[in-house]
Amino acid sequence: MTPLWTAADAVLATGGTTHGAWAAFGVSIDSRAIEKGDLFVALKDERDGHEFVANALANGAAAAMVSFRPEGVAADAPLLIVSDVLVALENLAVAARKRTSAKVVAITGSVGKTSTKDMLQTVLGKQGLVHAAVKSLNNHWGVPLTLARMPEKTEYALIEIGMNHPGEITPLSRLARPDIAIVTTVAEAHMAAFASVSEIACAKAEIFEGLPVGGTAILNADIPTYDILAQAAARANATIKRFGENPDAEFHLSEVRLSGGTTSVRGTINGAPILFKIGAPGRHLASNALAVLAAVEAVGADLAIAALDLANWFPPQGRGQRHWIRLDPIEEALRIELIDDAYNANPASMAAALDVLAASHPINGLGRVFAGRRIAILSDMLELGPNEAENHRVIADHPAVALIDQIHVAGPLMRNLHRALPAEKRGEWHETAQELAKRVHRLFDAGDVVMVKGSKGSKAALVVDAIKKLGQANGT
Repeated sequence: MTPLWTAADAVLATGGTTHGAWAAFGVSIDSRAIEKGDLFVALKDERDGHEFVANALANGAAAAMVSFRPEGVAADAPLLIVSDVLVALENLAVAARKRTSAKVVAITGSVGKTSTKDMLQTVLGKQGLVHAAVKSLNNHWGVPLTLARMPEKTEYALIEIGMNHPGEITPLSRLARPDIAIVTTVAEAHMAAFASVSEIACAKAEIFEGLPVGGTAILNADIPTYDILAQAAARANATIKRFGENPDAEFHLSEVRLSGGTTSVRGTINGAPILFKIGAPGRHLASNALAVLAAVEAVGADLAIAALDLANWFPPQGRGQRHWIRLDPIEEALRIELIDDAYNANPASMAAALDVLAASHPINGLGRVFAGRRIAILSDMLELGPNEAENHRVIADHPAVALIDQIHVAGPLMRNLHRALPAEKRGEWHETAQELAKRVHRLFDAGDVVMVKGSKGSKAALVVDAIKKLGQANGT
């Protein structure tokens, strides 16, 4: 097995000093998740990573990248000593990017970054060696960490780039130097740091800063801020490929059908008809899938194979993953379907999640109620700025709400929705998700479909955990 980093390579990349001739086969920032042979990077965040160097080495780390030798660590320990650990991690990222001939795809957007990345990983993984960001590592240390983990022989690299303030994406895009850049969409998210959605679009457009001349910009043709993105891509001398329902889009979406756990998509690619399925329900997924196919074309992979392989993609935990929760240890039929969409939320992703719930199929004839229901459990959407109260209230006006039987909510912002709902749909309101989680055993019955959605900071995942504890969860 070829090392990811030898001591000599790491010293050359970072300008640091080291003891011994170690070799690392991975890079980690979490001493609890160290695998034998990892290079442990002692970053400073809420805790100083230097506190955990001894544990990391004891757990099998090949070496640790530090700015000083921590107390309790032997003088001859395999330490890569640098002046600044984060800067050194960035230098490893630069070296990793320089030594590979991989086609690099960078992905940003207010919604859909991770699902688009995961779809790409699924379809390109059948056609070459893929390296991709783990989960949603997309910030100032997540991007360089992803790059530093990239093997030299990678053929396709997928880099997710996020932001919550202006100027955050530019240095990360320049670090990644993508060949292709995707903007999934631009929506109201992180509005506390922006005066308008147009400003968010300008911030997302920073992803083109790292493109080479003639690189490919893949843009959502259906959003009001398309022109802002297109102008930025043009300034970067990029080739623009569009996706969406806009009839001018090269990757055109003409029809979407949600059926149970899948999405059927009909459209055209460069004028030629295409029909494919996605292994999860969601109209928004159809649009993202076309962005994926645009990226497949741009990297030179096989479009037909990729379109077929989209049926093999399933959403990860917290992003629409489905579970069957048995409510009775004997009667298997006495169960609910749980849609776990609790990782994060903004108005656009909330609307998409409600659409998915509305298209679901409860089962009648089970349980006390005897009629399967569609039930939403929602917690606050955070970082929406001065319009946050109205952004919660207007959820009640979304067309999908008409097909949802009951909506339970948690958080001070979600109280605006609670008050706006028709009485027959108004469920319980609680101050926190923790309080609502204690009530889940009273909120649904066998045959129901239950969807949980909210911002990570409002702890919607606690509700998911509470529901799973009611029975045996089996991913579907």
